[in-house]
Amino acid sequence: MAQFIVRDLEDDVKARLKRRAKRHGHSMEEEIRDILRNAAKEENRPLPSLGSRIAARFANTGLIEDLPELHGQAPSPAKFGK
Repeated sequence: MAQFIVRDLEDDVKARLKRRAKRHGHSMEEEIRDILRNAAKEENRPLPSLGSRIAARFANTGLIEDLPELHGQAPSPAKFGK
């Protein structure tokens, strides 16, 4: 088993980790191991495509119509009226 030493960890971060561990019924060490395990699992998960991530971010904004697809169209600069 590997061991880590974390130096210069801010006191407030340590206190929050301790509270989080207590809420989950773990020791602080077990809570940190759990956090590290979950972070390592997420590293192997493929990211959704950019379009899917953008759609998810704005899913609850009230837009009721789909936006038109612009595949294959040349970009054009925005026109601002004066």
